[in-house]
Amino acid sequence: MMSPVQVRKSLLDPRTKLILVLIESILVLATAGGQRMFWFRLVFAAMPFVLLAVSGRIKPCLIGGVLLGLVEYLHYAVFPSATGILARVLVIVVTIVNRFIPAILMGTYVMHTTKVSEFKAAMDRMHMPDELTIPMCVMFRFFPTLVEEYASISNAMKMRGIRLGGRKPGKILEYRIVPMLTCSARIGEEISASALTRGLGKSRKRTNICKIGFGVWDIIIFLIVAVTFIYWLMGVVK
Repeated sequence: MMSPVQVRKSLLDPRTKLILVLIESILVLATAGGQRMFWFRLVFAAMPFVLLAVSGRIKPCLIGGVLLGLVEYLHYAVFPSATGILARVLVIVVTIVNRFIPAILMGTYVMHTTKVSEFKAAMDRMHMPDELTIPMCVMFRFFPTLVEEYASISNAMKMRGIRLGGRKPGKILEYRIVPMLTCSARIGEEISASALTRGLGKSRKRTNICKIGFGVWDIIIFLIVAVTFIYWLMGVVK
């Protein structure tokens, strides 16, 4: 029996998500364009929060918002009166959080809303080589699985009092970090074996039942990206 075509549940196409990750890295993380691109940078910094909220991922959205709010409070309330080492530390903290949080949240959105099969279908549409596609497909499953393993290890160690503020805080390195390193190696091997079992390493072209394509929101995102690029290019040329 042939499997039915899987309908895309995500708001955006995987290719649109990859473009957003690239823009977040260049415009927000690397602050390309300087102060001239401030309002465009602000739009793309807010975009991960909107996408996470729409997709139902409220927890990372709230955590990122609280961190940014706390950093902005330090920036405007503490930074003007800070001097010496404290001022330098605040500059580093504010810069890192303001740049990294939107990029991390965009990566979180992409990881949680993109299936491996959808990503593989999108990469095939772009005629990307398997040498690039297969490691990225493995990565899409690696990090969520690693987070699940860490949560399981944390719960097990909390029951034994191995936590900060617990009975045995000095055992955190031995009983949490070491198992995580072991799990990381094991998870990588298992996911790689799973990818090869599904035929990702074959030279023959694979079929895919995932339905992907550009919709209205993808077009809107592309228009915003195009306007941003044109405005940035105008500042570079003149």
